[in-house]
Amino acid sequence: MSRLEGLKANSSQFTLEGEPFRILGGSVHYFRVPRAYWEDRLLKMKACGLNTLTTYVPWNLHEPERGTFNFQDQLDLKAYVSLAAQLGLWVILRPGPYICAEWDLGGLPSWLLQDEEMQLRTTYPGFVNAVNLYFDKLISVIKPLMFEGGGPIIAVQVENEYGSFHDGFLHPSLGIKELLMTSDNWEGLRCGGVEGALKTINLQRLSFGAIQHLADIQPQKPLMVMEYWSGWFDVWGEHHHVFHAEDMLAVVSEILDRGVSINLYMFHGGTSFGFMNGAMDFGAYKSQVTSYDYDAPLSEAGDCTPKYHHLRNLFSQYHSEPLPGVPSSPERKAYSPAFIQQHLSLWDILQFSDKSDKPVNMENLPVNNNNGQSYGYTLYETTITGGGALNSRNNIRDRAVVFVNRECVGCLDYKTHEVALPDGKGERTLSFLVENCGRVNYGKALDEQRKGIVGDIVLNNTPLRGFSISCFDMKPSFIKRSVIWIKTSFLPKSYSARLCVDGPPKDTFCIYPQSWGKGIIFVNGQNLGRYWFIGPQHFLYLPAPWLRSGENEIIVFEEQRVHDKLLFAENPDYGKVIDVYKLPFCTLL
Repeated sequence: MSRLEGLKANSSQFTLEGEPFRILGGSVHYFRVPRAYWEDRLLKMKACGLNTLTTYVPWNLHEPERGTFNFQDQLDLKAYVSLAAQLGLWVILRPGPYICAEWDLGGLPSWLLQDEEMQLRTTYPGFVNAVNLYFDKLISVIKPLMFEGGGPIIAVQVENEYGSFHDGFLHPSLGIKELLMTSDNWEGLRCGGVEGALKTINLQRLSFGAIQHLADIQPQKPLMVMEYWSGWFDVWGEHHHVFHAEDMLAVVSEILDRGVSINLYMFHGGTSFGFMNGAMDFGAYKSQVTSYDYDAPLSEAGDCTPKYHHLRNLFSQYHSEPLPGVPSSPERKAYSPAFIQQHLSLWDILQFSDKSDKPVNMENLPVNNNNGQSYGYTLYETTITGGGALNSRNNIRDRAVVFVNRECVGCLDYKTHEVALPDGKGERTLSFLVENCGRVNYGKALDEQRKGIVGDIVLNNTPLRGFSISCFDMKPSFIKRSVIWIKTSFLPKSYSARLCVDGPPKDTFCIYPQSWGKGIIFVNGQNLGRYWFIGPQHFLYLPAPWLRSGENEIIVFEEQRVHDKLLFAENPDYGKVIDVYKLPFCTLL
């Protein structure tokens, strides 16, 4: 397919095919949206007046084990980008390798951390070599999709938030001839950029003269807000973040009035299904929730919010032709409750057990073809002969439920380092069920994200030794083999229930009562994500494509306590909210 020149940044205005071009973009991550709904979300983007799709590419999903690549089904990047082209959207690809994205380890695979000397996002050879091998594969997938080859990709972002880290690593362009970009917040922009790449900025407020600063350091170049934060993400134990439509619209209007290109992050957030949520750590570790609704213009379930309609009216002013009609949203249904029918104790499904004198962190366990354990839970067990003061020395990553002879005696985490163990006669089994609650996705703590037990645990100041270690990564294969149900009184447990769907399946929200504690919900083998009574999230999005007419199998893994049923609703209840605009600016970096 013959093409004129692609996206250029040689003057104060972008040009595409030699004509002036304003980027009106929106971020939708293919890996956070069920594949069956890709088209619905992108059609709604088109109908809102946007002309460009941006998406990250998560290395940790595409190379889950070293040298094993997956670009199929839900991870079919080629199909996603090609669909955008069919619908008349251009694409800006943000391949990382580091992506942040409130995604586990910022998209970097956990097997990198098997190397005790690993220095992520640097020129450390172990990191650079792994990146090069991954990019060899990635480039073979995306190169035919470049503008030069007739595809929709008009620009590629180099690394991500480089200025905020600035430790020397940048991946090579690897033959990419399209426009290269960097993307940083105001502070990161001050730290430097990449020669030959256009600098863009991330922001939510027009503070500190951010856009003028971008213009000053990059004269006679087009200006772009690569991430205009349309909302914000949530962490466990705090309120749901909202960014009111009128506040957002005022800033977007001013950005457009200044002639600046914009990308809405997020246009549609979707869901961090399974264990893929990230975490933040600016002096205190905080795990992010499963929902990535983000208070975005398109809700987690694909609804057009008031923000969407305000933006559609605004963006329509930048088009000479009427915008296409807005597709209707998929139907939803509040299904009848699913009652618990059977249960199986964690202790009854112990399979693999590794022996080690000292604790071994998740990533260095000899599992998954020696790639270690990436996600889920790890059970550490040893023998004790007395009680006393058990101290973690802050070596639990990230949260452990502690048992003596299978009876829960307390929890250990970043705030709680000590549990009193009861006295008892003879040998008893001390168990730690340790959960990886999500690796930090931003900042200097990336290298310290090994999970499980990462150092000595002491009882009465004596380090514990002689561990049996079992991996509970909760993969679909693990769930399928847990089929012999035995009634038991011991927690944690897996619970089985059936959801009956009459007629074609519809989207729904699984609502877990607050009498549930903390755990994971699977439907037909799909991991919907984590739940936790502390909120703010008290629901899990269950998309219709993951249901089937008739009976659907639900398995709940619950750590602490129990209820007799799961409820379903048409709409989620976000509970207490907090206005992002009232937060200190430093929390939005």
